[in-house]
Amino acid sequence: MVELQVPEVDYTRYSNRQLASVPLAVLTLALLVIAGWYVTTGAPVSPGTEFTGGTEMRIQTDTPQSQIDAQFDAEVTSVTATQSGTNTYIVEFQSTNTDALRAQANQAGFEILSLQSTSASFGGNSQQLALYGLAAAFVGMSLLVFAMFRTFVPSVAVVVSAFSDIVIPVALMNVLGIKLSLGTVAALLMLIGYSVDSDILLNNHILRRSGGFYESTYRAMRTGVTMTLTSISAMSVMTLVAAFYGIDLLTAIGVVLVMGLATDLMNTYMLNLSLLRWYKYEGVAR
Repeated sequence: MVELQVPEVDYTRYSNRQLASVPLAVLTLALLVIAGWYVTTGAPVSPGTEFTGGTEMRIQTDTPQSQIDAQFDAEVTSVTATQSGTNTYIVEFQSTNTDALRAQANQAGFEILSLQSTSASFGGNSQQLALYGLAAAFVGMSLLVFAMFRTFVPSVAVVVSAFSDIVIPVALMNVLGIKLSLGTVAALLMLIGYSVDSDILLNNHILRRSGGFYESTYRAMRTGVTMTLTSISAMSVMTLVAAFYGIDLLTAIGVVLVMGLATDLMNTYMLNLSLLRWYKYEGVAR
């Protein structure tokens, strides 16, 4: 891997409080968005039909978006325009009677591009299993980090950064209207791995390798920033291609990963670094 020539930031110009204030402010705002969403909807992030149960139909029609739901007898939960083509919409229903929905769509003159349904019980079980898996992955990562460093502050710095890398994309999912699905859960799981990679790299260079604090920081940044920007570039291309061809699952995964990786740059080289600098120059001295 060819390392990028990362500009060396003069961290001596900023105090630990200044470095940590920006990512902590963004994290606080994200938590407020999630809390507000939970109060208004009853869930921290809107679940898709894979988790709530129901039917998802992709159609193509010249009918205005506001009039599509009137063509069905079943309750329509949402009508979303896609970016993959003109006059293409995703219609979600609470009903799982696909035969009746197909008949009504054909009667209205809609061209059905895809149709899939999930029972409510199966969706609820899938949601519970997915959230348990996400929680187990985060707890396992935290235990592994504490076992590696065996010191409170450096370990907490990694865990807090990883936590923020998940929370901020979840808040942005609410803002952008991206629903929780098996694909976005997989993206959040991948973000845990991406976050831990860059944070552990930074911690190892600063705490376990020779050289001064800033020399070790710049050495870690050359590798870490290169890895993250390469991943952002790859995920951005995947997102654009998936959106062009109408592959909504890959589009959602790509958007969540790009948001999380961008967040990871901020958390690693501002929040994590400020905690490590405090620990090395002030915390150890005490």
